[in-house]
Amino acid sequence: MRFIETWTPATLLETRDLAPGIREFLIKPDQFDGAAYALGSHINVTVTINGQPETRSYSLVGEVSSRGLRIAVRRAEDSRGGSRYMWQLAPGARLDITQPSSLLAVDWTRENYCLIAGGIGITPILGAAQALARRGADVTLHYAVRSRGEAAYLDELAAMLGQRLVVHAGDEGRRLDLDALFASLPRGALTLFCGPMRMLDAARHAWIGAGHPLTDLRYETFGSSGSLPTEMFRVRLKDSGVEIEIPRERSMLDVLNAAGHEVMFDCKRGECGLCAIDVVEVEGEIDHRDVFFSDHQKESNQKICACVSRARGIITVDTLLRVDAV
Repeated sequence: MRFIETWTPATLLETRDLAPGIREFLIKPDQFDGAAYALGSHINVTVTINGQPETRSYSLVGEVSSRGLRIAVRRAEDSRGGSRYMWQLAPGARLDITQPSSLLAVDWTRENYCLIAGGIGITPILGAAQALARRGADVTLHYAVRSRGEAAYLDELAAMLGQRLVVHAGDEGRRLDLDALFASLPRGALTLFCGPMRMLDAARHAWIGAGHPLTDLRYETFGSSGSLPTEMFRVRLKDSGVEIEIPRERSMLDVLNAAGHEVMFDCKRGECGLCAIDVVEVEGEIDHRDVFFSDHQKESNQKICACVSRARGIITVDTLLRVDAV
């Protein structure tokens, strides 16, 4: 398994509001040694939702600090409850977190780098900007937000990058044109992206359309973003007569496993595909929130990543658990 969850107790040292609806949390593990972590790292945090322990994943902000680990959480009413829990915490709160881990690979030998952040997607991109600026690399950061007032870390980024920071604020009529941007990039440029799922889908289409190798578009994801509102849906298990409700605050993976219908998993971020299960029938609509399946595979609705993807209505799945094989 690529993500081995080594949990450690930690303390929330302080919080600060970065922008309306975005709060930063400084967390210090009990045995914190200040060791550097890989670019694009995230930690899992145990949260309590409706009296039940749950796990949420948050990208680490910037490079390592001797003070502790930083995450930034956007208060999202249309979420599964993690942000509401985090926002009610006060300094001194005790937390259980995992060690930082990352799947984002960066080639430091490229001549040109393009960074793209959509909204709260700036959290992992900030560390990339710091590392590349320190190396003197040719890097430009495109930051897409609804307004400058909602842009976290804007002053820090402006001081670091100067004119290499391009803010695309919707209320200023400066929307990010991914087709034009990618067409302007030289061959061999490496792009690092983090943003909502719709923006990522648009970026992949524009990247391919510009003739760049898809392997030169690297991205961080947050599986809470989808095309449908986060709501309750139901899952039927093939040939068993069992129907299970998936509440809005829990993932299909967690509910199925808690009910004894074992589904393998690893990353729980929609990246590795290990938790993918067969879809037999759809009475409604599937909201594919993973980055593992291709557009064609998502359109076929033959499989679903149980860790992040959701649905509207009822879906029938085959978990491949055979009673006669037990």
